[in-house]
Amino acid sequence: MKILILEDEMPAYQKLESYLNDYFGNEAPHDWARSVKDGKKFLAQNTYDFILSDIQLLDGISFDLFDEINTDIPIIFCSAHDEYLFKAFNTNGIAYILKPYTKLELTKAIEKYKSLFKKGSYNNLNTEILSELKSALKEENTSYKKRFVIKKSTGIQLLNVIDITFIEASGDFCFAIDKNGKRHTISQNLGSIYSQLNPVKFFKINRSEIVSIDYIEGIENHFKNRLLLSVTGYKEKPMTSSSTTAEFRKWLEQ
Repeated sequence: MKILILEDEMPAYQKLESYLNDYFGNEAPHDWARSVKDGKKFLAQNTYDFILSDIQLLDGISFDLFDEINTDIPIIFCSAHDEYLFKAFNTNGIAYILKPYTKLELTKAIEKYKSLFKKGSYNNLNTEILSELKSALKEENTSYKKRFVIKKSTGIQLLNVIDITFIEASGDFCFAIDKNGKRHTISQNLGSIYSQLNPVKFFKINRSEIVSIDYIEGIENHFKNRLLLSVTGYKEKPMTSSSTTAEFRKWLEQ
């Protein structure tokens, strides 16, 4: 059994790796690619039993990879994108799990793959499906911010939204924390920033703080119906307000 993992975010990759090791009872042999470019290299040089793939990679979308390389390998998509994108994948050969997924959901997807592969009922992904999904994804992504321009004394720096773990308000501007724990000043208020972010990925947990789903490492119950969060790169534990906790729980389950 050999697996190819296509996932650009380290926390998501580590989660997949952990679940796979638990499922197979030892270290599951796999290759890991964070970009379309590296994915092409792995597929050109190796044979895999199945692929676990996110959609958004560092240099593009995985659909571009599968469109260019005609692979007959079963694919399980692990993505935060809304379910409507995957209606065309509702075939015997394709499974998908929506982030934030659980170990049980991944287990069911692998069991489906094993069952279908054994029966010989796997259907290849066709070019028409890829075309439809790429168009839908393009429309979905156009309205959300990809990066912020950070002005510094030494010049201008670009901060990619996918690297932001946490944002906190400070008057008329905000501090964005990246996955390495570095703070960046964004010259916009919290409301303006929040309106530009993908609501599937980011949630405003109280009046002054926004968190990214991909970097939440732990959640603890707190008094007065509040939750304490552990976030990658951030030493403090931000807390949901009592008025946002219910919606936050629903957001986690979407």
